[in-house]
Amino acid sequence: MKTRNIILYFIGLLAFCSCQDMFEPADENNRQEDAMYEESKYAEGLLMYGYGRLPYLTTTQTDIATDDAVTNNKSSNYLNMATGTWASDNNPVSVWDNCKDGIQYVNLFLSKVEKVKWAPSAVSKQQMFIDRLKGEAFGLRAIFYYYLLQAHGGYADDGILYGVPLLTTPEDGSSDFNQPRATFAECVQQCFADCDSAMALLPYDYENISTDAEIPAKYKEIGAYLTSYNLVFGTKAYGLLSAKVAEATKAQVALLAASPAFRDQSGVTSEEAAKLCANVLKRIGGMEGFDPTGNKDWYNSAYKTMIETVANPEILWREDRHKNADQERENYPPTLYGNGRVNPSQNLVDAFPMRSGLPITDPASGYNPKDPYANRDPRLADNVIYNGTTYRKAQIITGLYPNDKNETDDNLRNIATSTRTGYYLKKLLRDDVSPLSSSLIEQQHIYPRIRYTEIFLAYAEAANDAWGPKVDGAGVGFTAYDVIKAIRERAGLGTDEIGQPLPEGDAYLEDCANDKTKMAELIRNERRIELCFENKRFWDLRRWMLPLNETVKGMKITRDETTLELTYTIEDVEERKYDNSYQCYGPIPKGEVLKWSNLKQNKGW
Repeated sequence: MKTRNIILYFIGLLAFCSCQDMFEPADENNRQEDAMYEESKYAEGLLMYGYGRLPYLTTTQTDIATDDAVTNNKSSNYLNMATGTWASDNNPVSVWDNCKDGIQYVNLFLSKVEKVKWAPSAVSKQQMFIDRLKGEAFGLRAIFYYYLLQAHGGYADDGILYGVPLLTTPEDGSSDFNQPRATFAECVQQCFADCDSAMALLPYDYENISTDAEIPAKYKEIGAYLTSYNLVFGTKAYGLLSAKVAEATKAQVALLAASPAFRDQSGVTSEEAAKLCANVLKRIGGMEGFDPTGNKDWYNSAYKTMIETVANPEILWREDRHKNADQERENYPPTLYGNGRVNPSQNLVDAFPMRSGLPITDPASGYNPKDPYANRDPRLADNVIYNGTTYRKAQIITGLYPNDKNETDDNLRNIATSTRTGYYLKKLLRDDVSPLSSSLIEQQHIYPRIRYTEIFLAYAEAANDAWGPKVDGAGVGFTAYDVIKAIRERAGLGTDEIGQPLPEGDAYLEDCANDKTKMAELIRNERRIELCFENKRFWDLRRWMLPLNETVKGMKITRDETTLELTYTIEDVEERKYDNSYQCYGPIPKGEVLKWSNLKQNKGW
C-alpha cells in the first residue's frame, strides 16, 4: 500500500530535515519530529504535499473515453479502456492511490498543526495561522473523498452502497491497514463535515481588509491587528483553498449523492443538493452574478487581460499554468504543427442545436444535412474546428480534398496526427500560440478547478428534479428555468442567422419549461455543451446511469471536383465496449482487494 511508503518517507524526511544535523548530529541523533514544531516551513510542507495530490485535470483526458470524442493516439490508456480493457487492475480513471496519499498527508498535518510555532511571538498571529491551515486541510480532505466517491463508490454484492475506508487520523507503522469500506452515506457526511469545518475557519476569499474594524471579533479579542490579519488571510494567500471553495465542494458532493446512481442509499435528496448549490450562488448575487461572457472568456486569447488578471467572474477556483504551448502542440491540426489528439465526435456536434434553439432532429429546425454547420448554435464554432473553419489565418479542411494551400494533412485519417472524426478540438486552446520549435510562441494558460457555470448547472439539475422547472424551492429568487434561459441567451440561441431575436424567442426552451422530464433532458444537454472537454462527461453519464457504450460517430466529407459540391456522410468511428450493467460504478483496485480481506469489491468487477 502506498500509504506505507508515505509513512516511511515521512520518517525519512524527519530524520534528514536538517543539513546541520546531517553533518553535526544532535546529542541523541534523534531530532526527528521536534524539528517540525520549531520550523513552520517544514511543517507546512506536509500540507503542500496534500495540495500536490489534488486530482483536478488540466487537459482534456476522460472525454476521449465517452461519446464526446476519440483520440488518434492509439496507445492512449483511455482509448484502450473505452474499447474493452477496463478492469479493476487496469483502470486509468482510478484516483485511489493519489487521493489516499493526499488524505494521509492531510491527516498527518492535522495531527501536528496546533503544536507548530507558526508565529510564537504573537498569540493572535499564531492562532490565525493555525485556523487557516487547519481549514485548508479540512477542505483538501473533503475534495479527496469526493473524488474517491466519484471514482470508486458503488454497490457490493451484499446490496449496500459503499464508499471508501474513512480515515481521519494518520496511519503509522502500527496501524491496522485492513479497513472496511464505510457506506457511501457515511462518506458523504464526512465530506460535509470537513467542508463545514473549513468554512468555519477560513475567509470566504483571500482579500486584504483596510481597517481594524473589519477584523473578526475572535481575532480582535486576542490582539490581532490589520497588518497581521492581512498577512494570514489577505491576498498573499490567494489561490489557496478558501471558504468559497469548500462551500462549492460541498455542493458538488451533494449533486453526486443526489444523482440517480447513488440517491437510493446516499442520504441526500435533490432538494438538499439544490439548496447547497444555491448557497454558493447567493454569494455572487444569484443570477446577477452570472457572467454574460463566461462561456469562453477564461480560455480565449481574445480576452488576454481577463485570463491574466487574478479575478475572473466565471471562475470560482483555478489552477494557473505557466507560459507554454503544450495543449496547442497536442491538439492543433497537423497543418498548424499539432498532433490533433482530441477529436470531437459527431455525437457531440449533433448535440448542439440550431441558432433558433431547436434540436437538429426537430423537423421545424431548418437543419440541412447538406450544409450541416449553417445557422448552428454559436458554441459549436467556439468549441470545435469543423470542415472549412479558418483558424489562425489557416483554412482547416477535414474533408477528403485539399485546402486552399493544396495541403491535405488535416484531412480525415490522412496521417497519424489527422482527425479520426472529421473534427479538431478548439476549446481550451489559444490561437496566439505557435508550437513549432523554430518559431515557438508560448502563452499563459489557466484551468478552472471549479467554474460558476458548473454550479449554476448543478443547481438547475437538482432544482428541476426537486421542484420542477419554474419553482424557486430554495427561495433564492431564480429557478432551473431561469438558469437555462440565461445560459442559452448567453450562447446566442433564440436568434436568427444574423443574431437578431426571433419573434417566438427560444421556443424550445419554453416548451421544455412546461415539462419536468423535457427540462431534465435539456439541462443535461446544456451541461454537455457548456462543460465539454472539461473531463465532466464520463462522470456525468455514470451518475445519470445513461449508456456508456454509444458508438462514436464522425463525418466523412467528399467533393465532386467538377461541381465542387460537398457530400456529407456520417460514419461509425469507434465502438465503445462498456458493460452498462455494472460499469456506472468504478472498481476498487484489484491489488487492494487481494491484500485486504475487509475491503469489499463493487459487484461485477
